[in-house]
Amino acid sequence: MACVAIERSPLDPAGACCQAVCMNDRVLPLEGVHNFRDYGGYAGADGARLRTGLLWRSAQHGDATDPDLEAIKALQLGTVIDLRGPTEREAKPCRRYPGFAAEVLHHHDETAGLALHVDAAKDAISAAEARQAMEDLYAGIAWRPNLVPMLRRYFEVLEQRDSASLVHCVAGKDRTGFAVAMLHHALGVHPDDIMADYLMTNAAGRIEARIAAGASQIRQRYGAIDDATVRTLMGVEESYLANAFRAIRERHGDLDAYLAEVLGVDAPRIAALRQRYLAA
Repeated sequence: MACVAIERSPLDPAGACCQAVCMNDRVLPLEGVHNFRDYGGYAGADGARLRTGLLWRSAQHGDATDPDLEAIKALQLGTVIDLRGPTEREAKPCRRYPGFAAEVLHHHDETAGLALHVDAAKDAISAAEARQAMEDLYAGIAWRPNLVPMLRRYFEVLEQRDSASLVHCVAGKDRTGFAVAMLHHALGVHPDDIMADYLMTNAAGRIEARIAAGASQIRQRYGAIDDATVRTLMGVEESYLANAFRAIRERHGDLDAYLAEVLGVDAPRIAALRQRYLAA
């Protein structure tokens, strides 16, 4: 069984040791949809655990195969939160199974202009420069003008609906990764587990196929970019999400204040989310 083991620092104030996160328990092994996984199941607030089978995340579904669509149908999704902008949606419309009835929520304007990994590629001529570009973009991800309304809708939907939901963007790693990390924080998931789920992008599903798809997109726009740089752009690193959190703390003091002040997710709404998604 493939597991991502995260070792907690002895200086960690939370004390309890983080458990290994077993990918076989959460990754849906699809052919044409990458990074498709259940992000429930983690230990949350007050000793409770996130429910499974309700919270799903992935990359875009434009290359979904018919068997992929059957597997997705079995999840009985009620809502899909598509964090892509219209240009991205038009370039790669999502395939749906016959009878698809889930409500799809998206923004009428660009949520990122370009996916972060594509945006970062424009000035990256080395893996080190790509890494720096990604870190810089993450420093502003929490306040992207058209992404913030979608993050608000994401939290509203999760608070109000009982059915399973899916959140995705292009690669399912940056905008999606940030959204999921903020929900995990609201549900009381330990920071080590938040980071473990974020980093699982690097090991979940058909990694080489996902990287190849991203490489084609990046090189089509910018020309020859070496493999090491592409891999940096198509992966995630701890420093990316850490940079987003650092920027939030510098501006708002802590993540809870950001949730309340920017996304409108205050203490009563966090309590409602915990009641819905945590089980003893």
